[in-house]
Amino acid sequence: MAEKTSAEVVIGGKVYTLSGYESEEYLQKVAVYINGKLNEFDSIEGYQRFPADMKATLLQLNIADDYFKAKAQAEKLEREIEAKEKEIYNLKHDLIAEQIQSENDKKEIKRLDTENRELLLNKARLESSLEESLLGKIEDEDTSEKNETEQEDTAD
Repeated sequence: MAEKTSAEVVIGGKVYTLSGYESEEYLQKVAVYINGKLNEFDSIEGYQRFPADMKATLLQLNIADDYFKAKAQAEKLEREIEAKEKEIYNLKHDLIAEQIQSENDKKEIKRLDTENRELLLNKARLESSLEESLLGKIEDEDTSEKNETEQEDTAD
C-alpha cells in the first residue's frame, strides 16, 4: 500500500492539514477546487446572508452535482472508447479479410494468366496446323488440277 502523506492547505482562509494516500500535489489540487467553489458561491448575491449550515449544504450539493456529472461523462467516454475499440477490431478483421481476398485474387489472376498463355499457345498451334492443312489442300488441288490439265493435254 502507498505511504500516507499529509499536506497543509488553506481552505476558505483557514489552514487545514489533509492526510491521505495521494500525493501532496493532489491534496493541494483538492483544496484549490474547494476554494474555487467557495469563491463561486461567495460571488452569488445573497449567499452571504444564508445560515452556515445552508451554505455548507449548498456547497455539498454543488460538489456532488459536479461529481455525478463528471462520473457520467467518464462513463460516456468509456462507452465511446469501447465502441471505438470494437470498431477498430471490426476494421482490423475486415482488413485481414480483404488482404486474404486480395491474395486469393492475385493467385487467381496468376492462374488465369497462365491459362490464357496456354490457350494462346494452343490457338497459335491450331492456327498454324490449320494453315498448314489448308496450304496442303491447296497444293493438292493445284497438283490435281495440273495432273488433270496434263491428262487433258495428253489426251488431245
